[in-house]
Amino acid sequence: MRSNQDTYTEALAQIIDAKREHREPPKLREPGSKPGQIVDLMVSLNESVQKARASRGEDADVHELPKKKAAKKQPRPRRRRRRRPRRSPWPRRPPGADRAAP
Repeated sequence: MRSNQDTYTEALAQIIDAKREHREPPKLREPGSKPGQIVDLMVSLNESVQKARASRGEDADVHELPKKKAAKKQPRPRRRRRRRPRRSPWPRRPPGADRAAP
């Protein structure tokens, strides 16, 4: 007893056999669709939470949490700017450039 039949492969095999024998492919029946029950997930989740809380002996009602006040931002301390030493406007000469060449 097979519970999961591969109907697609079987139907495809029937169509291939019909084309080999040059005859009309068989009419395929539509798979029976059973109307399913639509479930609202949020309602189910809330019921599940209430049942779990009731089983633990907690209050099953949901309470709103108080809103937190935002902490006041403290100003950041200013960083001192490091001063660079002043550069000479004249280009630096290599040592010994003052002497005359022999």
